[in-house]
Amino acid sequence: MKIGVILAALAGLALAAWLVFHIGFASVLGAVASVGWSGFAILCVFQLALFAVLGAAWCALIPNGRFVTFIWSRMVRDSAGEVLPFSQFGGILVGERTLVLNGYSTPAAFAPSTVDLTTEMLEQVAFIALGIAIFAARYGIHAGGLPAATLAGVAFVIAGSIAFIVLQRRGVGLAASLAARLLPAAEQHTQAFGRELEALYASPARLAASSFVHLIGWIASGIALWLAIRLIGGNIDIAGAIAIESILCALRSAAVVVPGALGVQEAGYALLLPLFGLPAEMGLAVSLLKRAREIVIGVPVLLAWQGMEGRRALAAPKP
Repeated sequence: MKIGVILAALAGLALAAWLVFHIGFASVLGAVASVGWSGFAILCVFQLALFAVLGAAWCALIPNGRFVTFIWSRMVRDSAGEVLPFSQFGGILVGERTLVLNGYSTPAAFAPSTVDLTTEMLEQVAFIALGIAIFAARYGIHAGGLPAATLAGVAFVIAGSIAFIVLQRRGVGLAASLAARLLPAAEQHTQAFGRELEALYASPARLAASSFVHLIGWIASGIALWLAIRLIGGNIDIAGAIAIESILCALRSAAVVVPGALGVQEAGYALLLPLFGLPAEMGLAVSLLKRAREIVIGVPVLLAWQGMEGRRALAAPKP
């Protein structure tokens, strides 16, 4: 792991710890405990349903794709990105590796993953714009200085989406030329990846389906926040929860190199919920519940993934 990622994670962890003790450990713990085991189970089940939506968006890009395989790969991808000390990019690579373990060739795994990320990022922009519109309609565009931080996240996502598309459309050809000169053995894989990518972009209906399902997934993440707040005992409507989650989404995007958005997520919820009339400790409680849910789901998923890797390694022919 690079030293920069380690330092970012430590800084985020320190910020999260400071927020908990500054706001009050007892009040935060009380808000978390108010959900109860049954409420926490509901949050976990909702997240599993959301994984099905996200897997469907990925699978929509592939003719005759195996739906269950893509759900599983999405679960591994998100679990690695949130539970392991990786940036989000590390989780993406693990998700692609999971497709390979399930019988897809490397180009057939990496190309749809790349396009899926693009459609997800584009719908993320739409989701953030929806949140800004809700916030502006209620409080005015300059309320609390919020739009400046949010627009920074939007700009980051838009720039990332544009860069992604440019690299996909033009970068593959350049990579193939370089591979042919420097790494002849890699040229075949690079060209196969390019062909897979072109085939995916040649199907606008599949791109539209993936984008639409991703938008449903983003909105569902706002509903998940609404559900968590209601279970704690807070009073907020779904539109308000969508606004908060979309704005937090922008902040997380701007902090993409921080593993699990440590500290950023906690600070975001603690600052955003009071703007909607809810206490800061409830924001921290929501964040901690989200972390706990990620661990409860993510650890078994990653253990199962490691088991798949182990079986593959044992089955490989010995030199």
